[in-house]
Amino acid sequence: MTRSITNPAGLHDPTGFGYSHIVSAPGEQVFIAGQYGSDGNGHVVSEDFGDQVEQAFANLRTALAAVGLGPADVVRLGTYIVGHDQQKLEILLKHLHATWGTELPAQTLIGVASLALPGMLFEIDAVAVRGH
Repeated sequence: MTRSITNPAGLHDPTGFGYSHIVSAPGEQVFIAGQYGSDGNGHVVSEDFGDQVEQAFANLRTALAAVGLGPADVVRLGTYIVGHDQQKLEILLKHLHATWGTELPAQTLIGVASLALPGMLFEIDAVAVRGH
């Protein structure tokens, strides 16, 4: 059985907002820690939000590949945006839809005042399922 996405008729269509309401998948859960717009030394790559999101998604793909998984194995995302606004949401949506199309993971987006390191504007963590 592969992952199954459910967006119940009694709830709004969440795909335009970058997520699905429910994702089910059997198998071993794999937890990916928060990835941010960092280079190989952990330094923030740019002060630009879009650049940070792009690098964070690249880092997420690298982390998934390191354990033999890919975006299709992701069932849940946590996203954290410093100073969240509509413009930043549009940038995030572009990356979400480029990665998952309309088969989006469940997601919680949280606007925050700051993140772990100075200059960080975006962070994304994931739960993936192996063997689904």
